[in-house]
Formats: sequence, structure tokens, C-alpha cells
Amino acid sequence: MASMALQPELETQIPHVLPSIRHNPSTVLPLHFAIVGCGLGGLAAAFCLGRAGHTVSVFESASCLQEVGAGIQISPNVSRLLIRWGLGDELRRASVKPDSITFRRYNTGHRVGWTKWGENMDRDYGSPYCHVHRADLLNMLFKLASPYMTLYLNSRVVSVDADHAQLTLASGRTFLADVIIGADGVKSKTREVVIGRRDMPIPTGDAAYRAIIPASEMLKDPELKPLVDHPEMTGWIGPGRHIMAYLIRDRQEYNIVMLHPDRGTRRGEAYDIPGSVQQMRDDFAGWEPRVQKLLKLVSHTLIWPLLDRDPLDTWVHPSGKVALMGDACHPMLPYRAQGCAMAIEDAAVLGILFSHVTSRRQIGPLLRAYQALRYPRTTDTQLAARLNQKIFHLPDGPEQQERDISMREGMEDALRQERGQPTLYNSAGNANVWADDSKNRIQFLYDAEREAEQWWRTEGRFSLQESLAFKL
Repeated sequence: MASMALQPELETQIPHVLPSIRHNPSTVLPLHFAIVGCGLGGLAAAFCLGRAGHTVSVFESASCLQEVGAGIQISPNVSRLLIRWGLGDELRRASVKPDSITFRRYNTGHRVGWTKWGENMDRDYGSPYCHVHRADLLNMLFKLASPYMTLYLNSRVVSVDADHAQLTLASGRTFLADVIIGADGVKSKTREVVIGRRDMPIPTGDAAYRAIIPASEMLKDPELKPLVDHPEMTGWIGPGRHIMAYLIRDRQEYNIVMLHPDRGTRRGEAYDIPGSVQQMRDDFAGWEPRVQKLLKLVSHTLIWPLLDRDPLDTWVHPSGKVALMGDACHPMLPYRAQGCAMAIEDAAVLGILFSHVTSRRQIGPLLRAYQALRYPRTTDTQLAARLNQKIFHLPDGPEQQERDISMREGMEDALRQERGQPTLYNSAGNANVWADDSKNRIQFLYDAEREAEQWWRTEGRFSLQESLAFKL
């Protein structure tokens, strides 16, 4: 790949006044953080670390910041952070709050699973579940982080010297920092530096078509109009394939993601491979009439090959100066809709922990504490996403029938709850993971900043002080 010339430091021209936030820590020892990658996770980290009083430089290989046209799900564990950071009004304006999630049989459209969302999410988890366009979320986080970072565009990092916390750009220019954070996604080069080897992806056998349909076109069809009038996330599940679809941008667009067998035609781990609309339609031939009508409204589509990685042994280089976050260390399959959530939670934890740093000797211990706090949760979420791949794609037969019975039991109980009646079934282990109350509490009640602050109060400040005293 040809070298890219370094562009001057980008000073944002977007005026932005940060509203008050509940927790605004400030370090007594400002450090210099170099963040590799300016995606959703990198921007969240730039804000959280910059807000804590640190100097933040962000290096992005692209010449401009942009997100491909696709929706993203914002669950309560993420929306509570975004709202706390002052993005509540923007999130409400840009998002759609789904009333429910519905699972339908692929060939008939009959409903086999249903869980109430909407205000129930606010009531049960203290924050909304909403759907938003990725580009809108990127813009929100960019405006939030801009006052706290220096952004270098067209600045591809080609090597990292972990022992000296130095990175080198394709232009030949070098930068020193106190800490380097690899937020460079599933194709992360920083990951190879941290773990000391190549880390090849694992084919899942799946790929995803992604497309956006104008809601105005759907309103013209009596069968599709209810999908706009009554916003919900709809999942059509069938043998080896499934579809997830929902509204974004104030119900003006319908985001549709179609999971199908991967034919092995990929360009690395890309997200923007142009796909064949006719092949997409052929892949879902025989699915219910509404699916056929939706696919006829798709003018173009992108293919996303779904590759996986096993959890890493470590996210932190032995030098204690380089660490990974987001997809660089725990890439998520989309079957649990938690990839963005985990990256933003990582950023929140880093921000809280490094608001307490008082010595450069604490950098390594704090990075290792970050991994210890985040590793169990992100690993469990990775494995949950893998399980949903199997559940959604069961071939017709006994296992599929058992799955559908489980989902129907969860739906019947959800309808009873709406009528104020007692439930009859145990939700634990339901095939519809969003009907499993225990799993929802674990996933959606989690507060990344609170967890990090609690660790600091109950353990961190004492263990780090003892470590410093021993070294002295």
C-alpha cells in the first residue's frame, strides 16, 4: 500500500458546548494518550480520557471520517452512558425507540416470539433501547470528543514500538506517548504487537447483506405499512439464514440486515463489499411475501463477511504501555447487537481508571486492571453472540420446533405481563435471549463507569498505593 502524507492537525469547526455530566473526574497527572483508530470506540475513548484531563492524539488512516450506511442498536447499557455524557437530546432526535422485538417464521411470517421493549426498557433498566444510523452516532461522538483531542487524518500507523510507546506513520513521522490504545478494529495491527503474533480470523460460514430502504416506499404498500406505523425490531429466522430489520432516523429509513451463507468472496475483513441485489433476492427465495416485497425495494447492497476470533489471552503488552479496546481485542458477531456497546464500555472504564492516576508507574497496573474488569463481560458477550448464530439458523426439524416452543412460551408470558397477569414459565434459558430476564439484567443494567469507580474505591486505590510503596 502506498504511503499517505501526514495532514496537519485537524481543529474542528463544529461549535459544541458540553452539558453538565454526573461524573467529571480530573487527573492530577496528565498523560499523553495516542489512540490508533477513530471509529466509535476510539472517539469514545478520546472523550473519556480527554475529559479526565489527559492529552489525546487520535490517528486515523482514512482521509475523512465516515460510516457506511447501516443502522446500529443502542441498548440501555450504552444509552445510559451517552445520556450521562450529554447526548440525550441528540440521541432522541436521531433514533427510533422500538416498541418490541418480534421473531417470525421465515416462510409464513407467523409470529413465534415477542418481547415488549419501548417504555419497559426505561422502566426496567433505567435507560432506553433505541436504533440509530451509525453515521449519526459517529457524528455525535465526534462532536463530543473534538474539544479533547487532536485528530490526525490520512495518518496510517505502520509500526508500534511498545517498549517506548512510540508509533510510526506511513509518512515516516514518529510520535511518542505515555500510553498507546489500539482502537483499530477487527483488522487491528496493534493487536499483533500486543500478542506478539499473527492472529488469523475464524470463518463463521456467514456473511451479511446490509441495505437501507426509504420508509416512504414501504408506506405505499398496505402489507409493509405496519412495519413503519408500529416500530419494532423484526427478526425472520430460517434454516441457515435470518433477517433483522428496524427503523432509524425518525422512521424515515428502514435498516435491514440479511444473514446468509458466506460464499468465500471477501476482500480481507471489509465492511463495504458491493453485493449483487439479484443474488441477495435469490438467497431469500421462498421467504414470506413481506420479505419479498422488502427485497424488491432494495436498490443496492453491501456484503459484510462475518469472521470471528477467539478471546485473547491478554489485551495489554508486557511493557504496560500499549493496550487494546473494542473490536481490536473482542470483535463481536452481530447476533447479540453488542459490538459497539462493548467498545463504548471499554472507553468508559479507561476514562474512570485513568482519572485516578498519580504516577507513571501506575500505567501498567491500571491497564491490567482495565483488562481484568472488562475481560469476563466481553468474553461472555462474545460467546452469547455465537450461540444466537446457532439458535437463529436451525434447520426445520425437532430442534427448530423446540426453539419455537421456547420462544412462544416467552411471548405468552410477555403478553400476560402486559395484561397484569402472573407469568407461567421460567424465562431463564429462553431461546429468545431478549425474553430471558436474568440475561437482560446482566447485559442492560451494567454501568461501566460505576463498575470502574467501585473497583477503585474498594480495591484499586489500596493495591496501587501498596505497589508504589513497595517499588519505592
